[in-house]
Amino acid sequence: MIPVLAIAAWSGTGKTTLLKKLIPALCARGIRPGLIKHTHHNMDVDKPGKDSYELRKAGAAQTIVASRQRWALMTETPDEAPLDLAYLVSRMDHSTLDLVLVEGFKYEAIAKILLFRRNAGHDVHELTLDQHVVAVASDIALPLEIPVLDLNDIEEMAAFIVKWCAVCRTR
Repeated sequence: MIPVLAIAAWSGTGKTTLLKKLIPALCARGIRPGLIKHTHHNMDVDKPGKDSYELRKAGAAQTIVASRQRWALMTETPDEAPLDLAYLVSRMDHSTLDLVLVEGFKYEAIAKILLFRRNAGHDVHELTLDQHVVAVASDIALPLEIPVLDLNDIEEMAAFIVKWCAVCRTR
């Protein structure tokens, strides 16, 4: 089973910005990441300037962008039920990947790193720290019982993810 790790946060916290830096850092460490990006918008993919285009260009080996209306590898699904993350992960070619990163899907029962930014309009007590949260990445120190990563230190975050993947493979 391929490791699946969500990067989850409130809108405007910088998930895509982080992933555009994190994906090349993981690639440089020999990790072949795939990406599934959840969006609530009716979207078109692979246009310069769009998140899907930028993330693919950043080095994701595969990219699936998903909304209720459609998901790509282009499969139109305007009348589908809510997205099934396990199904989307199963559509990816696991032989070319070491990890599937997920942007969004914060309510899924999967491993996740939560992002917290001091000036993003939320209080640290609003974080939902359940059994699926493996770390919190923040721009401030937080007194938590789980790992707190420096949101601005991409190398630290990449190293944490590489170690997390290694633990997943031994299970």
